[in-house]
Amino acid sequence: MPDPSPAPLALVIDDEPQMRRLLRTLLEADGLRVLDAATAGEGLILAAQKPPALVLLDLGLPDMDGGEALRRLREWCRAPVLILSVRDADDQKVQALDGGADDYVTKPFSAAELSARVRVLLRRAQTAGGAGEGSVWESGPLRVDLAARTVSVNGGEVRLTATEWSLLALFVRHAGRVLTHRQILREVWGPNAEEHRQYLRVYMAHLRRKVEGDGPPRLLRTEPGVGYRLVTAEK
Repeated sequence: MPDPSPAPLALVIDDEPQMRRLLRTLLEADGLRVLDAATAGEGLILAAQKPPALVLLDLGLPDMDGGEALRRLREWCRAPVLILSVRDADDQKVQALDGGADDYVTKPFSAAELSARVRVLLRRAQTAGGAGEGSVWESGPLRVDLAARTVSVNGGEVRLTATEWSLLALFVRHAGRVLTHRQILREVWGPNAEEHRQYLRVYMAHLRRKVEGDGPPRLLRTEPGVGYRLVTAEK
């Protein structure tokens, strides 16, 4: 019988030996293979030699700023990138996400949180970015058919305006990923609207009310100071 497919390969780029050991232990416990590097230069070489399924990248590297390492990686690597950093300022998170990162976790973090974020990123990569054109995305009571441009909640049709549909479709195509305010405004309203966050707040309130009711949002989550994320409903 042929050998089973190898486990996904995770690449850890972090200059702290204790953090690399911890991440290796956590990732291997989740069934991943792990390569690690202490510098950006070494990490970029490893990524080129053995393309990873996921990259975990620290921003405070000794030889190169993590933002520059991310920029270089994104020139040719499409693997999801999870930023792990002690930098917790909103503008730094936004800069990393706008620069091509898929998610951002602030150190220190819990093992459960990291494991959940890794699973979401790998699942999203395996399904080519969430729901593709012509496919259906479902979570809890919400069902979105991108091809038919229909939305239903608990089996009942929900009518959206053109802008509300554009917002929801954007989130579905990037399900699980944090989208910054600027990214959303640029995609839905165009490049000249990147600073008009009041547009986004108003439309997000309308969209949430239609697809989630008046209770606390479970699917369309706010990432304070950064943007929004569409998540899978908790069971």
